[in-house]
Amino acid sequence: MNVVIIGDFPEAARQAIRAIFPPGWAVAVGRLQDVAAELAQAEVIIPEHAAVDAGLLDRAPKLRLVQTGAGFDNVATPECTRRGVWVANAAGVNAGAVAEHVIALVLCWYKNLIPLDRAMKRGEYAVGYAGGEVAGKTIGVVGMGHIGARVAAMAAALGMEVLKGSVQAPAAAAAGLTEILRRADVLTVHCRLNESTRHLIGPAELACMKPGAFLVNTSRGGVVDEAALVEALRAGRIAGAGLDVYESEPLPPDSPLRQMENVILTPHTAGMPDGLRLHRRRYLFFAENACRVANGQAPLNALNRP
Repeated sequence: MNVVIIGDFPEAARQAIRAIFPPGWAVAVGRLQDVAAELAQAEVIIPEHAAVDAGLLDRAPKLRLVQTGAGFDNVATPECTRRGVWVANAAGVNAGAVAEHVIALVLCWYKNLIPLDRAMKRGEYAVGYAGGEVAGKTIGVVGMGHIGARVAAMAAALGMEVLKGSVQAPAAAAAGLTEILRRADVLTVHCRLNESTRHLIGPAELACMKPGAFLVNTSRGGVVDEAALVEALRAGRIAGAGLDVYESEPLPPDSPLRQMENVILTPHTAGMPDGLRLHRRRYLFFAENACRVANGQAPLNALNRP
């Protein structure tokens, strides 16, 4: 099988990824411009934050499977179906990793780990700060799929009150979200990016939140109105944010988020705990699905029926 993995990976991650696939398979790993020649023979494409649209599909006439992580908003699924190409995601495979990342951001915020570390390394010791225990705090979890459910369980184990919200039924979801926004000390969003969830958290929603609230986004950048978030943070309408995803990725060097002391940033790595751009269990799943398609079987977590 010919596998093309599109993304910006360090060499160590490329070697580790290639070793996961069966011996004898041709596995090309790199940015789109680096693997362009391999697309003509590609039978499996794994697009890490790359768009699989009609233009790319035209360049891959032998394609049989597009395999994504949990999100698949970057894939033109109807066009793949029309061309007889399977599309599958890996929903749930990285749920534990992402949920742990969410809880890590929450603990970093309340325990002031990042500013205290920086102060100590500057030679300071008697550092003034304001923090708190997470036990007794209220966390609002919007989106109760695999990841949201894991976050809710972990937060409950820490003694937090958990408010659960859905984005499935728009009218009911809107009413429930308003209540969650008003009560939550921490708000974390876990939903797919589509037209109904784009800017789900915008100016009106941010205005409903507590001044001391902390917002976490590890889903998709477009779920949160980034400009509105920056304004709310600057104005003190909410206290802080922990972000792993952005409306434009990679996050532009001149983004105001990079300069804000009340924001914790990570580079879309919540689901990749084994190293930069690497989650071994996730790639084992990818390899298993590629093997299934090679053997004439339907992939696990199939999103279409070509």
